[in-house]
Amino acid sequence: MTGQHRALTPSSKRPTNTGGAGQFLGGTVMPDPALASAASAGLKKMAASHRKLQVSTWNVAAINNNPFEYWITFDENPSYDEIMTSIEQFLEDPGDRDVPVSAVFTDAMFDRLEERMKGVGWDDVRSYWESDFKGRKIVSGFMKDKALGSKRLASMPDRITNTINVADEELPVCRPTVINMYDGDLSTLDVWWAAWEKFMFDTKLSISTKDGVVAEEPYKMLQPIKKSKYPDITVEEEQVSLPLQTMCGAIFDAILVHMMNTVSDPSVWQSLKRTMVENLNRQKVPHTLDILENVYSPSDIITLQEVSSSLIDQARKRTLGQRFWIVAPGDMDAVRDQNSVIFLNKETFPAGPSAEITALVENSFEDGASVPIARGDILAITATDRDGIPFVVSSFHGDTNGLATKPVLSAIVKAMGSDSSLAAHKLVFGLDANTYEKAKPGKQQDVMEWGEHYVSHGLTSCWGDVPNPSNYTTFNSRTYLQPQLNKACKKSNKRENGDVNPKDFILFGKSDFKVVQTWKDNTGEKTYTENMAFPTLNFPSDHGILATIIEPSAS
Repeated sequence: MTGQHRALTPSSKRPTNTGGAGQFLGGTVMPDPALASAASAGLKKMAASHRKLQVSTWNVAAINNNPFEYWITFDENPSYDEIMTSIEQFLEDPGDRDVPVSAVFTDAMFDRLEERMKGVGWDDVRSYWESDFKGRKIVSGFMKDKALGSKRLASMPDRITNTINVADEELPVCRPTVINMYDGDLSTLDVWWAAWEKFMFDTKLSISTKDGVVAEEPYKMLQPIKKSKYPDITVEEEQVSLPLQTMCGAIFDAILVHMMNTVSDPSVWQSLKRTMVENLNRQKVPHTLDILENVYSPSDIITLQEVSSSLIDQARKRTLGQRFWIVAPGDMDAVRDQNSVIFLNKETFPAGPSAEITALVENSFEDGASVPIARGDILAITATDRDGIPFVVSSFHGDTNGLATKPVLSAIVKAMGSDSSLAAHKLVFGLDANTYEKAKPGKQQDVMEWGEHYVSHGLTSCWGDVPNPSNYTTFNSRTYLQPQLNKACKKSNKRENGDVNPKDFILFGKSDFKVVQTWKDNTGEKTYTENMAFPTLNFPSDHGILATIIEPSAS
């Protein structure tokens, strides 16, 4: 064990019903008498000393490689709103700016691309260029072509080559385009094209694979687009999907560069982008840790979601690592790199965490149930506080539609209530529930129904038994500078069409604790500005922080 981390004893046995009157949240076994006595005595001691528990939860959000993807609040620079609104207008009402593709991605550029693609042994796609793509209009015929989107001919190469993590390098390598962290010059199409061609065909990158580190150029990373998975693509297009998607990817990037240089002077938008990349992307982890360290270090428990391995490593090296036991899942998701994590205050939990029970929770789902969770989404541990109160502490990141949220809570309750060694533990559960104010029936988790669910298990929340559906903890909406234009929101309706929902919760036993104070925070200063899109340059996540102070119910 180090000063920052303790190896936990995993518990993965499937809960069994051993009979007896349930004493915890409808449990099926009698709690261990010694633990039940310790829990009761500990709560009384906590109440007598007027000690309270501060619990904070935060979906810190995975790093987004495209600084322009979501509307942000950037009051410091009015150029941001001007540029983003101009791009919106360009795509919604292009007028005579809806020029042919060949006016942007020129015949000379295609000729050179064709030469490079033939040089790597790919089939010829000149017929597609001559008879179709070169004559398309850049907005109505390309950027807004739904068939192009359903065939993934532009989005697939963007997804694979947009941002590439390189072995033994701290920063990733980015394709020359507007919509990532690329920091090279994009002031003209000729400058862009020279950089793009070199990146795709001449730049060998060291990539970590299951077979070790492999050095290869980005074009080799592209994958064929299969009709079996994307049925809108034709048989003929499937056969030439590698060169066809490469051509479409080049056209897509050329149009983005053209649009930006049309609506703004390159010196203005490129300077703006560098500021955004530095604050939203490269400094995201340090900014996140600064807020936790400077504002939320008084917490007794912090539950985090969508945490990268880099954030965990950096946190352990800072003051946070001296103040907290920092607990990550034993089965971390190293590929997606989004994990639920728990910080336990060392003064409150001097012995640290004792066991991880995540596998026990996952083994407690209803038989045959298909619960949409991924590795790293759930972390559940046990720990005993300084007054001898045994706790189960859990952190959870719900799926986009919130459909896993109820099953996961039920599994935690079942795991605890079916094991005598856990039945007396007190649950503290911080989560991004991904619940919705106006859920699509059967497709999204309604927040009021979620409230009824946790109350049915003998729990309450930092928001009480009945959550306020308009008590939002997210406000984000996509701009027009991202590949999925069908999801773009105009500036004027980013509130109505964005993700503005009550998603974050802290749960605990209603008979165990009561709320003293709860607050939410989208500034990093323990305040929440309503009707403000975030992240901002000062607040690095698209979820607000949620914190509550609770005390024993008997006090």
